Amino acid sequence: MGEVVSSAPGKVLMTGGYLILERPNAGLVLSTNARFYAIVKPIHHEIKPDSWAWTDVRLTSPQLSREALYKLALKNLTIQTVSPSDTRNPFVEYAVQYSVAAAYATFDHNKKELLHKLLLHGLDITILGGNDFYSYRNEIERRGLPLTPESLATLPPFSSITFNTDDADGGNCKPEVAKTGLGSSAAMTMAVVAALLHYLDVVKLSSSKDHRERKDVADLDMVHKIAQTAHCIAQGKVGSGFDVSSAVYGSQRYVRFSPEVISSTKVADIAVPLSDGITEIIKGNWDHDTTEFSLPPLMSLLLGEPGTGGSSTPSMVGAVKKWQKSDPQKSLDTWTRLSEANSALEMQLNLLSKLAKEQWNAYKSVIDSCSMLRPDKWIEQASEPNKEAVIKALLGAKEAMLGIRYHMRLMGEAAGVPIEPEPQTQLLDATMNLEGVLLAGVPGAGGFDAVFAVTLGDSSSNVTKVWSSLNVLALLVKEDPCGVCLEKADPRTNGITSAVSSIHIE
Repeated sequence: MGEVVSSAPGKVLMTGGYLILERPNAGLVLSTNARFYAIVKPIHHEIKPDSWAWTDVRLTSPQLSREALYKLALKNLTIQTVSPSDTRNPFVEYAVQYSVAAAYATFDHNKKELLHKLLLHGLDITILGGNDFYSYRNEIERRGLPLTPESLATLPPFSSITFNTDDADGGNCKPEVAKTGLGSSAAMTMAVVAALLHYLDVVKLSSSKDHRERKDVADLDMVHKIAQTAHCIAQGKVGSGFDVSSAVYGSQRYVRFSPEVISSTKVADIAVPLSDGITEIIKGNWDHDTTEFSLPPLMSLLLGEPGTGGSSTPSMVGAVKKWQKSDPQKSLDTWTRLSEANSALEMQLNLLSKLAKEQWNAYKSVIDSCSMLRPDKWIEQASEPNKEAVIKALLGAKEAMLGIRYHMRLMGEAAGVPIEPEPQTQLLDATMNLEGVLLAGVPGAGGFDAVFAVTLGDSSSNVTKVWSSLNVLALLVKEDPCGVCLEKADPRTNGITSAVSSIHIE
């Protein structure tokens, strides 16, 4: 009954913004080295004799200096706050309910008795998000440090989180946590569900960081279903689920599940006992499709924060849906073209990975020379057929990205939302023309929060410098294909530092 520590990654949706909401459109999502941690252990060493009907749950979030106390009824699994209710975290509350329900739903009589005893010791849950999930731009400016990843690296790991003060004008609107858009709620939900299901002995997760050696596929599927459900119910809607999926399985090509899997089950229906509803979900027809995907070799993901407050994804998605209803013909046309451009990019990236396997020397030589040249000079490197094939694929990928951006902008203009706002357009155009830059775009639903670039070889340090001069902070985030996993220890005692430690090792 020791402590269990799990972690799950944040993500960047490279292609598939908006389209990914509808089957059978695919999205390419990269998991990152930004990780959310959950630590689960018992609260009480002894079981109180009078407490067989409910148990204590304590949720601690050190970065927000918050603690919430709950009572979980063990018969119908309702959860009630004991401490002040302004500290509520619906993602974790539902994660607790559905994880415990999953244990009751899958165990036989003997295991249920053991489960009941274990639960009576209480659940002590601590959540910690890596710094990369949160915006520390204001903090860096306040300290008078330059807008560089090196400045970010001076912050202690799991720094306390600041709130956006500019929009809380003394009114009663809740201050927003300033985030970088890596999907913190999905990674948090995933980490909590994984730690709980492992702690309650529903699954046995692997601590392997190498996704190719994972033997725990059935367990990952279980974790995925429970986390996906908890996340949807907490959000109050069934989203595409790509952020939860990448938090489980890591970088991937994703096609969403049919939303009926969750909505048909009466999960939020008080009349149905939770363990029945959860059985229906576990046995449901989860028809999502995930295929392994990662960037071709010698390419890096770079994320930048342009310092113009975050935009709210749900309202942008709402506006796009409204436009689809009001102009079905035009919107279908735009979606079809966007979908074609997405597929073209995917095809070229897969081709590049294939060329890297088959013609490594030609591939490496082209990437090395193109990393130091502006894209309009790349074609001159095509001195022999093998190299020409690589360059054609690079230029094809670049062309597809320009097509994606063009149709995303059209969609934003038609729907009246800033999917690629003018300042982003100028920044991305400038970025696309820099030495060694293959792709640049707005991730996910777009807006003002973030920009990404995919760079060749060692060219990202140059991009970082240019971004800094344009008032854009390059983050420490890198692509990392590893999904959810078990950790050996509490990351605060483990000497895990921010992503910078890995930069020097590579």
